[in-house]
Amino acid sequence: MLVKIYPENPNPREIQLIVECLKDGGIIIYPTDTIYGIGCDIFRPKSIERIIDIIGNKKKKSSLSFICADLSHLSDFTKPINNQVFKAMKKTLPGPYTFILEANNHVPKILQSKKKTVGIRIPNNNIILEIVTILGHPILSSSVKDDDEILEYTTDPELIYEKYRDKVDIVIDGGFGDNVPSTVVDCTTGDLEIIREGKGDVDLLFY
Repeated sequence: MLVKIYPENPNPREIQLIVECLKDGGIIIYPTDTIYGIGCDIFRPKSIERIIDIIGNKKKKSSLSFICADLSHLSDFTKPINNQVFKAMKKTLPGPYTFILEANNHVPKILQSKKKTVGIRIPNNNIILEIVTILGHPILSSSVKDDDEILEYTTDPELIYEKYRDKVDIVIDGGFGDNVPSTVVDCTTGDLEIIREGKGDVDLLFY
């Protein structure tokens, strides 16, 4: 199913449709402030396995992160963070950044890696933030890749739908996406280490 939602003013009825899909174990593709993401309810192990199968990443789970509505979810899934990390997150989120933090025992076992870390995303996009807010907890997220060797990410939701219509339950058309991924920041040592420089301005993290 392809569902058109306008980011400026998301329709509550359509948002509720997406939320019910997630609660039922569905998989969705949705817009963010960077590239389109593919996600599911983090408490649905079978759905998580479907996503890992779709992205072809069975052994390596490092590309999976949580989409949160705000920083209040942090303590639910991560170990305590220091002031430097918290200030950087508060200053840049919602925004195009992924923060790698130490995971606590509330992170579902299927998602726990040897390093026991979790990526946290709070995109500056009203559609996905509203979905996560109504759902009441984060959703799992991974990037929608493109098979094209030149174009790594597909930006057109209708083309995404054509490719994934038989693999996912709902594709949200929230307009054209970006083709630059988020900036990834490793905070597990207590310092800020840039793992990948993407759309997010690195300087904002430190000044």
